[in-house]
Amino acid sequence: MLPDLYTLLLVRMGFDGLIALAFLRQMRRYPGIGGPGWWCSGAVLGLLGTVMLMERVTGAGPMAGAMGGLLLFTSNAMAWAGLRSYLKLPMPWKWLGLLVGLQAVLQLGSALLGDRPAVHQLAYVLMTALLTTLFLRDLLSQRQHRWQPEFRDLAVLTVLELLLMAGATVWVAWARHPLDTVAAGFMLLFLLTRFLRVLLFSALVSLRLRQEADEARQAMARREADSLDLVNNLAAGVVVCRPDRSVVSANRAARQFFGWPVSDDGSGLLPSLPKWHLVRDDGTHMPRHEMPFERVLATGQPVRDVVSGTAVDEVGTLRWALCNAYPENDIQGCLRHVVLTFVDITSLRAVQAEQKALLGQLAQSQKMEALGTLAGGVAHDFNNILAAILGNADLARHDLPRDAPARESLHEISAAARRGRELVRQILAFSRRQPLERVPVDVRAVVGEACTLLRTALPPQVQLVQDCACHTPPIQADATQLGQVLLNLGTNAVHALQGATGRIEYLLDALCADDPAVPADWGAGCRAQGVDVVRLRVRDNGCGMNEAVRHRIFEPFFTTKPVGQGTGLGLPVVLGIVEAHGGIVTVDSEQGRGTEFRLFFPAVPGAKPAQERRDFNTNPPEAFTMPEKQVTCIALPPETEPMTEPASAEPRHILYLDDDDTLVFLVRRLLERRGYRVTGVSDQQQAIEAVRDDPQGFHLLLTDYNMPGMSGIEVAQEVLRISPRMVVAVASGYINEELEQKARDAGVREVVFKTDAIETFCEVVERLSRPDGGSAA
Repeated sequence: MLPDLYTLLLVRMGFDGLIALAFLRQMRRYPGIGGPGWWCSGAVLGLLGTVMLMERVTGAGPMAGAMGGLLLFTSNAMAWAGLRSYLKLPMPWKWLGLLVGLQAVLQLGSALLGDRPAVHQLAYVLMTALLTTLFLRDLLSQRQHRWQPEFRDLAVLTVLELLLMAGATVWVAWARHPLDTVAAGFMLLFLLTRFLRVLLFSALVSLRLRQEADEARQAMARREADSLDLVNNLAAGVVVCRPDRSVVSANRAARQFFGWPVSDDGSGLLPSLPKWHLVRDDGTHMPRHEMPFERVLATGQPVRDVVSGTAVDEVGTLRWALCNAYPENDIQGCLRHVVLTFVDITSLRAVQAEQKALLGQLAQSQKMEALGTLAGGVAHDFNNILAAILGNADLARHDLPRDAPARESLHEISAAARRGRELVRQILAFSRRQPLERVPVDVRAVVGEACTLLRTALPPQVQLVQDCACHTPPIQADATQLGQVLLNLGTNAVHALQGATGRIEYLLDALCADDPAVPADWGAGCRAQGVDVVRLRVRDNGCGMNEAVRHRIFEPFFTTKPVGQGTGLGLPVVLGIVEAHGGIVTVDSEQGRGTEFRLFFPAVPGAKPAQERRDFNTNPPEAFTMPEKQVTCIALPPETEPMTEPASAEPRHILYLDDDDTLVFLVRRLLERRGYRVTGVSDQQQAIEAVRDDPQGFHLLLTDYNMPGMSGIEVAQEVLRISPRMVVAVASGYINEELEQKARDAGVREVVFKTDAIETFCEVVERLSRPDGGSAA
């Protein structure tokens, strides 16, 4: 006898409660596994559906049966959703909503139309069969899990359920049995399949736990292997030692450091740790209590950043390392191992001297940069002051009779101002603010001209020797500045002789870029460019220098000469010019034996060497002078030379603009004495308005470039918009390609240096104020 339907429903209700509790526990214990949460919800819905069916059996209306069927169907849908969550498949929300909604329509619709249990059962069986088919499809789609016992058994059980549902439906329809007589049997069969399905779901959870445990073990093994590979391939050495000094492990870097045997995989026999014979960073013996290993044994605390050296072979070769050591304790806190890590710094110590030299070069570069900033900031204003002093002193001297006592005082004023001008000029040269006109230059010719100039200032007891090798290639250089370098070095050599009999030599030759005499790092650049090297040496047998002085000779304003006899800028100027030409300077000096400066320049690529020496007797050399860039109109022509007026009958009208009132006053007096009509202004708008009031009234506009507010280029643009045929010139102390390009774009006729020669200044004014605007020049 089968139990009645009500009893089976009671059993199912208790069974669903146990299922819900079991899966709730799994859900809370293993939140990372998808499925138990859905299955727990399905069991709760199944329990509620069973309660509704029990109400229907005890006499409730058809709506209770319909609700019970809907809840049981939704419970099965939760089982399918749990399977997809377990398999990490996308959740089929649309299918779930469609199936549950369709089941609700069928169950509730049939309940509203009347009490028709057969319709309820048929709708439930058909929709459950469709849902079970979808469940089976997802199971069979998992190829990687298909042959695992849990998945295989679950698939077989699902097929069995489909067969049972199909067979039961056909048998009931064929035998025409009332549903009440067969419902208990069907409920018992499906209760058994549900019990088996729950067991298989639990087995799936256990399977996932085993898989994750296996994956975790494999990942741990991989991490351990990766860690071993990482440690073994570290550039730093790692040695793990026991407290009794026996070595547990050592990576490849440590084995190579100590000279221990090592195989291809980094392993090998490990000897016991030898007794340490370490030295400190300063080379003295390191006591035992300072050694990292012993300090960890004694204190149990980590030791960091200890620099030590140790002998690694029988001949006592020292290897240096930056060491760290720390304890590795067991669970009880007892010392298990001492781990030593170290970085081989032998090569780093070998270059410490070079690093110090580089730091010195950096400090020198920073000083040069600071001085360059100083030069750019104050040279313009300072030179304008000097210009006013020199120009007015010379004009006043010209106004005095030749025998006036004040002329001597004016001469001293001019001499002092010229010394200040020369100082600023050297600052500008040192800070590389003078434009370089670099062209292929025959260095032999420059050396010859410099020697000719220097020879005129040498005392008779000093011998000047010039030895220039034939076939020396040219270099890309500014001949004027290169000549200034040679004169500065020659002047220093004369001072080094201190009035005694001596010898100064200028030696010129060509070297290959890989010649040992060429500085290695600098020569590498020449080799990369495929060019040779031109070496120029200036040597004397004077007093020489000690090491302390030699390290400071290129510092700005450093000098060993008495106060008033040196500015300390001669050699910094040499360094600045040589480096601006892409060269390098080295110095060799010994106190009491003399000094040799060696200048290295890259040769012109592919240039042929000069074949002949220049004949200095038939071609007199030009004097080397540093181009003055800041001082305007500071020297009058010789006192006996009268100031001549322009050749034209009508005086030419010059408009002069400068933000310095003293220079405006000076230039106006100077040009008016030459017969020009001068309008001098110190405001840009005033100059523009003067041209606007009389566009044809000026023959020349000469404006300063560096002014607050509008620059000279901007003034020129405004003036040329008013009077396009106006001749405009801009004067500046800093002329470079960018300024020249701006001037050309603005229509400026010429960019001129502010010069210290009145004659040169007046020649520029004369040329540019001619009716043709200086085009002939």
